[in-house]
Amino acid sequence: MAHTLLILGGTTEATALAIAVHEVGITATFSYAGRVARPKRQPLPTRIGGFGGVDGLVNYIHENGITHVVDATHPFAAQMSMNAVDACGQTGTQLIALTRPKWQPETGDNWTHVPDIDAAVAALRGPSKNVMLAIGRMHLDAFAPQPQHRYLLRLVDAPDGEVPLPNRHIVVDQGPFSTENDIALMREHGVELIVSKNAGGTGARAKIDAARTLNLPIIMIDRPAIPARPEVGSSAQVLAWLDHSSTERGV
Repeated sequence: MAHTLLILGGTTEATALAIAVHEVGITATFSYAGRVARPKRQPLPTRIGGFGGVDGLVNYIHENGITHVVDATHPFAAQMSMNAVDACGQTGTQLIALTRPKWQPETGDNWTHVPDIDAAVAALRGPSKNVMLAIGRMHLDAFAPQPQHRYLLRLVDAPDGEVPLPNRHIVVDQGPFSTENDIALMREHGVELIVSKNAGGTGARAKIDAARTLNLPIIMIDRPAIPARPEVGSSAQVLAWLDHSSTERGV
């Protein structure tokens, strides 16, 4: 029985997996959520857009004969990850997550951990500061209750509409970033505080290293809880998992 793989993508790790899967000739489809205006081209057939919740993903799995799903979405794409767990459970489809390790504080780091976006907003109560919001564009509206700050927003794509932050500067850029460039960016804008999701990986880590160099505090948003599922950290481990599942099925 041949594999028919669905990669839930959008990360650097997902792209690396797509290349590896293509090179070994596994039948696969790469799925983007559709939140980025210019998604990277993949060496696999690609779909863009949501599935329509758990029921939609269940239908897609049935209609396309999907045998294996790899959740290589962003660590904060919690709803998609939960939907994948549910849909694969309902359909008996094998699921594994390709997950980046979390960033861990090092000597010299000054992190305040918060559980979610709302807690990060609450942590910004107080006098005006120059704040770098390194959280993407999805939750900018949530920070409207703290308009006293001057915000530096670095986004992959320009906002679709008006950003409800009266004092903000928007930089449209896509990683990976370098520590040196992030140090220069923070100095240019007089950044005093950073708000970041604990995304992990290397592509967005530069701001963490830059903050340590400049002795800047970070409000670090912890990852959301995801139901238990097998997890690995590399494309090679995903391919080994696929090989092992073939052996188990007598392929």
